[in-house]
Amino acid sequence: MLMLILFLFSIQEPEPFCPLGSATGMGNGVREGQVDFRGQDVEPTASAHLPAEGIQEQKNVLNSLMSGALAGAVAKTAVAPLDRTKIMFQVSSKRFSAKEAYRLIYHTYLNEGFWSLWRGNSATMVRVIPYAAIQFCAHEEYKQLLGSYYGFQGKALTPFPRFIAGSLAGTTAAMLTYPLDMVRARMAVTPKEMYSNIVHVFIRISREEGLKTLYRGFTPTILGVIPYAGLSFFTYETLKKLHADHSGKSQPSPPERLLFGACAGLIGQSASYPLDVVRRRMQTAGVMGHTYSSILLTMQEIIREEGLIRGLYKGLSMNWVKGPIAVGISFTTFDLTQILLRKLQHSTNVER
Repeated sequence: MLMLILFLFSIQEPEPFCPLGSATGMGNGVREGQVDFRGQDVEPTASAHLPAEGIQEQKNVLNSLMSGALAGAVAKTAVAPLDRTKIMFQVSSKRFSAKEAYRLIYHTYLNEGFWSLWRGNSATMVRVIPYAAIQFCAHEEYKQLLGSYYGFQGKALTPFPRFIAGSLAGTTAAMLTYPLDMVRARMAVTPKEMYSNIVHVFIRISREEGLKTLYRGFTPTILGVIPYAGLSFFTYETLKKLHADHSGKSQPSPPERLLFGACAGLIGQSASYPLDVVRRRMQTAGVMGHTYSSILLTMQEIIREEGLIRGLYKGLSMNWVKGPIAVGISFTTFDLTQILLRKLQHSTNVER
């Protein structure tokens, strides 16, 4: 995993190649399409262009899916121990502190072994890979749609459409992958004897608690992902645009991308954190001895038992460490993978 990250960091954005003309679109990476008429007497026709444009669009979608999947896998694996620790505090009534978090990690390591710190990461990967692939791909598509609608095709979106594109992308991904998030949360907070694998979690929940349980906590998830994804993509895209405007460089360096992504993660996760706590409580209620019937009742019980700040913002300080790292790695990996795939496509086209 470390070698993969170092390899991606060595990739630099190639200079745009425009034999006679090019069409570009503002993305996390820059979509590029080229027109090259090699014959002097050949007149381009609509029937010749349409298949080529369709193929290029399919390649763009596939590249976004692949880049997003890799970005999610790398980022979540890097912070899996911290993520598991955060969830365990979120779903319990224990008071959070850095010292207690360290004790929990160390205790888990001593009693269950080093790899137990990544328990539930297989379920995380099953959920994160499609989630990240859908989210990043949807973001690229929503930006194109909103760019066409608002008349910004080929240019950076204005702030409001930029936020909407991120929110829609996050909502789309969350709706399509939610049961996997539920399973991942269950595996993170239960002993390994309770659930042997992902399929076992699905079977036991369906049999003992009903299929509706797989969507418990769905509403706070969607309400939380709207500001989280919206602000994350908005912040990252805005910082990249400001960098381009003030530095004169079309693309930031990998460390700058990491920094921009970290800022995006810090802002996005801080804004949506209380709903994240509510979501985790509702997801794990069946195995933690609680019954939560709605978002408001869950919030009321948390505040009554643990207080407003200590309850709804429990583990936020850990998220300020974990979140920026994960989001920074995710955005950076996506961008650099997009650049690498474009390079490979370009070299293949040149060889032809």
